[in-house]
Amino acid sequence: MISVSNLATGEAALTGESVPIDKHTDAIQPGEGLNADQVPLGDRKNMTYSATLVAQGSGIGIVIATGDFTQIGTINRLVNQTAAIKTDVLRQIDQISKYLFLAICTMCLSTFLVAFFHSETYKGDPLESVNIALVCAVAMVPEGLEAIVTLTYSYAVKVMASQNAIVRALPAVETLGSVTVICSDKTGTLTQNIMSLTAFVTSNAHYKNDVDANAGRAPANFVREDSYLAERAVQDFKKDGKEILADGPNSAAGRRGHNPSFHFTTDNIEAGASPEAVAGGGGDPNFPVKEGESPDKDWIISALSCGVLCSKCVLGEGGGREGEIGNPTELSILRASYFAGVDIEEMKSDSPIVAEVPFSSDYKFMATIHEPVAADNAPDGKYIAYVKGAPDRMVKQCKYQAKGGVPGEENLEEINEAYWMEQIAILSSHGLRVLGLCRAFVDKSEVKEGAQLGQEFVNGRPEGRWLTMVGLCAIMDPPRPECVQAIKEAHGAYVRVAMITGDHKDTATAIGHMLGIVDETYSEAITGPELDAMSDDELRKCVMSHNVFARASPQNKIRIVKALQAEGQVTSMTGDGVNDAPALKAANMGVAMGKEGTDVAREASEMILADDNFATIVYAVKQGRVVWDNLRKVLLVNTPINNAQGLSVFVALCIGLPDTPITTIQILYSNFICAVTLGFVTAVEPAEEGIMDIPPRRVGKRLIGRYLFLRIILGTVVLTGCVVASGAIVSLTDIYADQDDEFRLDMMRAVSFNVLDFGAMSIMMSARFAYNSSVHPRVFRGNFAALGSIAIVTVLQIMLTYIPGLNKFVFGMRPMDGIGWGLVFASMFVVFVIMELEKALRRVLKAQGADTDDIVDNRPVVKGGPEAMSMPKGASKLNLQELSK
Repeated sequence: MISVSNLATGEAALTGESVPIDKHTDAIQPGEGLNADQVPLGDRKNMTYSATLVAQGSGIGIVIATGDFTQIGTINRLVNQTAAIKTDVLRQIDQISKYLFLAICTMCLSTFLVAFFHSETYKGDPLESVNIALVCAVAMVPEGLEAIVTLTYSYAVKVMASQNAIVRALPAVETLGSVTVICSDKTGTLTQNIMSLTAFVTSNAHYKNDVDANAGRAPANFVREDSYLAERAVQDFKKDGKEILADGPNSAAGRRGHNPSFHFTTDNIEAGASPEAVAGGGGDPNFPVKEGESPDKDWIISALSCGVLCSKCVLGEGGGREGEIGNPTELSILRASYFAGVDIEEMKSDSPIVAEVPFSSDYKFMATIHEPVAADNAPDGKYIAYVKGAPDRMVKQCKYQAKGGVPGEENLEEINEAYWMEQIAILSSHGLRVLGLCRAFVDKSEVKEGAQLGQEFVNGRPEGRWLTMVGLCAIMDPPRPECVQAIKEAHGAYVRVAMITGDHKDTATAIGHMLGIVDETYSEAITGPELDAMSDDELRKCVMSHNVFARASPQNKIRIVKALQAEGQVTSMTGDGVNDAPALKAANMGVAMGKEGTDVAREASEMILADDNFATIVYAVKQGRVVWDNLRKVLLVNTPINNAQGLSVFVALCIGLPDTPITTIQILYSNFICAVTLGFVTAVEPAEEGIMDIPPRRVGKRLIGRYLFLRIILGTVVLTGCVVASGAIVSLTDIYADQDDEFRLDMMRAVSFNVLDFGAMSIMMSARFAYNSSVHPRVFRGNFAALGSIAIVTVLQIMLTYIPGLNKFVFGMRPMDGIGWGLVFASMFVVFVIMELEKALRRVLKAQGADTDDIVDNRPVVKGGPEAMSMPKGASKLNLQELSK
C-alpha cells in the first residue's frame, strides 16, 4: 500500500483473524536475525491480499502478484499438490483379501485331492472332483462382505449426518475412530465467532455478563462477581504491565508474530510488577448492588450508554449476526445492552448525535456529542459527550471516575489511575480486548450542530483532564459452552485436543484455559514465528508438548500436522479458511466448517460440520470407533459362516459322507441372503457402553487381531462341527435306516442347511457384544434389526424347507421332521453357549490384566523419518515469496 485512509481489511480466510486489520504504509522491520520472507501474513500491515474484503476506509496500492502467485493462489497450488492418505482399513481389507485368496486356493486344491483320491463317491472322477472343489471355493468366497462393509460405512454416514457431520468419503469414517489428536481452529469452531462483552469493570466492582443470555432479554444477564477476572492470568502473574500488553490483543506494537487487529489498541501502561489489584473508589462497597446481585435496567443504560450511542454500528436481527453492520468489537457492547433489555433504537432516537470526532487509528478513540435526556441530569445549556477508545489513553484524559459506574454529580470522585491501569493489565492478561467508556458535559456554545470535530476536542482542551471514567468493557469471542464438555469427553477417550489459531498468544491461552486444553501437562502456548525458527526435530518434540499454537500461518499448520504424523499420531485437522486447506488435506482426517467455511476448505476435507460445532467432531470420533467395532463384528459373523460352508464340504468328504452336506444353491443362498441379512445387524449395531473410555486404537492395529482371529477360528470350528455332525447323524446312523439313500441324502442336506443358518444366528447374537454377555435382556434392546433379521431368516428357512418343488428341485432337500428340528435347535444352542463361554473367559482374563483387545503392541511405534516431515512442493512459498514460473 502506498496510500491509506483509515483502511482495514478482513483477512479471516487467510489468517483466521476474526477482526478487520488496520493497514498503513510504513516499512516493516522483520526483527533481528530475520529476513522479510519470515514475517507472517498477519503482520504485513502494509500489504493487502486477493480474496480479502475491505471493512472500512480506502487506499491505493501497487499490485505485486496475480493469479497463482498470490497468497490464495499459492495455497490452492499447495492443496492440489498434497497427496490424500489411504485409510488403514482399506489397506487391511486389501491384505485380508490376499490372505483369503490364498486360503481359498489352498482349500480348493485340498478338496480336489480328497475328492479324487479319498472319497468313495468321486474317487477317480476328475470332473466331479473339480466340481466339488469349485463348490468349496464358492462357499468360502465372502460375496456379501463388500456389500456389508459398504453398508457399515453408509449407515455410519447417515447417523453422523443426522448430527450435522457430513462425510464426503465413506472410508474416512473409520479414520475418526483412530484419531489421537484433534487439531482445531479456534474462531467459530471452539468459539462462537461472535465478539461478546464478557465483563464490565467499574470503580468498585466486576460484572460478569452471560454471553449466552440464558436469562433472556433481561438485566439478570449481568451479575456482580468481584472475583471474576480479578487477578492476572497465571502466565502473566509476575509480569509488569508493559510486558502483558506486548503479548496481548490490546498491543499496538508491530512485531514478528503479532498483529494488532483491535482498533483501540493500547500504547503503554505504567502498572507495576505487583499483580495485587489497587483499591478503586471509596464509600459503600455494595454500591449500587451487592455481590451476586444483578443491577437494574437503568444502571445498564447509564453504564453502557457510551458504547451504544458513541457508535455507528447496526445490530443484527434479534441481536444476532444477520444484518449487522460495523466493527465486531463495538457491536459486542450493543449486543450486551440488547440482551440486558435495552431498546437500542429508542436510545439512539431519544439522544441523537449532534457532532462527532471520527475514529482514527492515529489517536485511537472516537467521540460523539448528544442532546441529553432526562436521565443524564445534564445542567442547562450543556450537551453530553461520550468518548470511547484505547483504555490507557482514556484514563489519561479522565479527571473523575463514576462511583460504581453510576454517573451523576453526587457520584463523581477523583480518578484512581493506578487502579484502572491494573485492571487493564488484568483483563489484557486474559486475552481480552479492552475498551474504556467515558463521558462529560460540554457547553452547547462549543459545538456546532453537524460538525466534524478534531481530536483536540478530546485531548487538547485547555482545562486538561476533563472526562469521567465510567468503566472498562472486556470483550472476547467466547468459547462454545458445549465444547467444554466435548473436550472433557475427548480427554476421557484419550484424545488430545490442540488449538491452532491465527489469533494472539494470550487470547489463545485464555481460551485454552476455559476449554481445558491448557493444563499442567500442556501449560504454554507457542507462536508461529517460534515454530518457524525450529528445525524439524525440534518441531516434532514441540508438537508433543504444546496444545496451543498461536499466530499460525498456513505453512505452520501443515508443518504441525506433518510433525504429529511423523510422531506416529493420527491427526484430525479442522478449519474454515483458505489458509486451513493445505493442512486439511494433509491430515488423516480433514474437517471443514459448513456454515462459515470457504469452498476451498470444504473441497480439501473429508468431513464437513454443518453446525460448525466442535462437539460434533467428538461425536464423529465416537461413531468412528463404532464403525471399527462393527467392522470387526461383521467379520466375526460373516467369516465363520463362509468358512463353515467350505469346510463342511471338505470335512464331510474326509469322514466318508456319501455326498456334500450342502448343495451349491444352498451355499449361494447362505452367502447372499443369510450372511448379508445377519451381517447387516452387526453393521448397524449402536455404540457399546464405555466405547469412549478407552484409548484410540493404535496405529497399524490389525482389523483381525489375535483374539478376534481366535474367535473366528472358534466360530468356524464349532459351526462346521455342528453342520457335519448333524449331517453324519442323519446319514450314517440308524435314525433313518428304514429310508432309502435318496431320502437320507435329502434329509441330511435339509438338516445341515438349517443347522448352518440357524447356527449363524447364534454367532450373530453373540457377536453383537464384544464383551458383555448376550444372555441378558440387552439382547432385545438397542438394535431392532437383530430381531428383524432373525425373523426374516427364520421365515425364509421354513419356506425353503417346506414349499413343495422349491425344497426338492431347487435346494435338493426335503421337509424336516421333529428329529431334524431337534438337531437344528441343539446345534444352535451349542454354538451360542460355546461363543458365550469364550466371552466369559475373555472377561476373566481382562479382569486379570490381560490385553484381550490387542491395545498394547510390543512392536515399536512406527514413526516417520526425515522424509515424513517433507513439505509438498510450494509449501515453503507461503510468505509471498516469488515462485519460479
